[in-house]
Amino acid sequence: MDATSRRAAEQPWRKWYKTADWQRLREDVLIRDQFTCQMVGCGDFVADTSRLVADHKIPHRGDWDLFWDINNLQCLCKPCHDGIKARIEARTLRW
Repeated sequence: MDATSRRAAEQPWRKWYKTADWQRLREDVLIRDQFTCQMVGCGDFVADTSRLVADHKIPHRGDWDLFWDINNLQCLCKPCHDGIKARIEARTLRW
């Protein structure tokens, strides 16, 4: 089993990101946050929405309510999401 298949099997909630409902919610978050990264110290406006992420403030880890809660979502630019935010979340997963 390759890494993608293994991750899908271990984290079935990943398919939620492929739904039309998620795409609408993501768009609502980007519009609400005016296409501006909400990471403290960044604040970049990014017109190209492919470079923006609707990020879960509190990691949902498969929790349906946290996943779909618009108040738990914020707009982040890809560099902040994949860098700073990823490092913060990785630290919380360590025992």
